[in-house]
Amino acid sequence: MRWEGVDDELARMVSETKLNDARDRRRIREAFKGVQLGIDHCLLKRSCSSYLILGNEHCSISMQLYEVNSRGVEIFSKSWLPENSSIKALVCFCHGYGDTCTFFFEGVARKLASCGFGVFAMDYPGFGLSEGLHGYIPSFDSLVNDVVEHFSKIKEKPEYHGLPSFLFGESMGGAVVLKVHFKQPDSWTGAILVAPMCKIADNVIPPWPVKQFLIGIAKLLPERKLVPQKDLGEMAFRDPKKLQQTKYNAIAYKGNPRLRTAVEMLRTTQEIEQRLHEVSLPLLILHGEADIVTDPSVSKALYEQARSTDKKLHLYKDSYHALLEGEPDEIIYQVFGDIISWLNNHVEKI
Repeated sequence: MRWEGVDDELARMVSETKLNDARDRRRIREAFKGVQLGIDHCLLKRSCSSYLILGNEHCSISMQLYEVNSRGVEIFSKSWLPENSSIKALVCFCHGYGDTCTFFFEGVARKLASCGFGVFAMDYPGFGLSEGLHGYIPSFDSLVNDVVEHFSKIKEKPEYHGLPSFLFGESMGGAVVLKVHFKQPDSWTGAILVAPMCKIADNVIPPWPVKQFLIGIAKLLPERKLVPQKDLGEMAFRDPKKLQQTKYNAIAYKGNPRLRTAVEMLRTTQEIEQRLHEVSLPLLILHGEADIVTDPSVSKALYEQARSTDKKLHLYKDSYHALLEGEPDEIIYQVFGDIISWLNNHVEKI
C-alpha cells in the first residue's frame, strides 16, 4: 500500500505489523499520528479558523490516558476540553466497529470542544489503543460494562458535578449507547445516535444457512476470522477522496470479523430491535437515507417506538453510512451543525 507523505520505512512497518497486540497498535499509532492529523479532511483541519463555518471562536486542548479497569484491562482514553471557555456539558463518545477515537473523531471532538463541550472517549478492549485481541468482542455486555465504568468515573469527578451529560454513538457505538442507557435509564441528559447499529442491513449479513453454520462454529473457534464481509468502506463513504483517506487510519481493524464478534453484534442488534420501546431519554437520531450498512428503517422505528417525549430524527437524502466522515464537506457541516444546535438547545433548557 502507498500513502502520500509516508516514507518507505514507515509504510513497511505498517504492512509487516499484524496489530493483534495493543503494544504493536500503539507503536504504529505513535509513528503514524503526525501523518494522520495532516490529511486534507475537513474534520482534521488544524486551524481554528476552520471552525468559523460553525460559528466557533475557541480552540481546544486534549489529554490522553492509559488506565487499568476493574476487569484488569488497560483502557486508552482521551478527552478534549475548551481552551478559552467553561464547559457547558459533557459529551461521552462511543466509536464504531473496527474504529478508534484517535482518527476522524479527533476532528469531531475538537470542534465539539471549541463549541464549549467537554468531550470524552475511550477505545473498547480489542480496538484502537486499548488492550485486547484486535477486533475481538467475546461479550458485548462486558464491553458495555467497561464503557459504563469508564464514563461513570468521569461524571463523578468534582469538577464536572452538576453538568449535563450526553451519550454520543456512531454505528456500533449507537448500539453501545442504547445498551448503556438500558443499564442507566436515568443517568444521562440525552443521547445522539449517528447511523446507529440497531439492525445490521440485510445485505451485510450472510445468507441464513451460512449464518447458522457460523454461529455454530463460533462456539469452537471464536477468534477465527471466518465471517465473509463486503468492503464496508465503499459501502459507508460516499466521497471517493475521503474513502481513500481511511487507509491512514493505520490501527483500524480491517480484517474479516471474528466469529464471536459477529455473533455478539448480531445478538445485540436483535435485542435492541426488540427493546426500542424502552428508550426514554431525549434523543437525536441522524441517518443517511442511502445507508446500506446499518438499516435506516430501524432508526425510523426507534424514533416512532421510543417512549421519549423529546426526540428528533434527521434523515439525509442520498447520504451513506459515514455521515460525519465520508460525505461531501457541506453535508458533514450540516450534520455537525444539527448536532451542535440540538446540544445547545438541550443545555439551555436545564
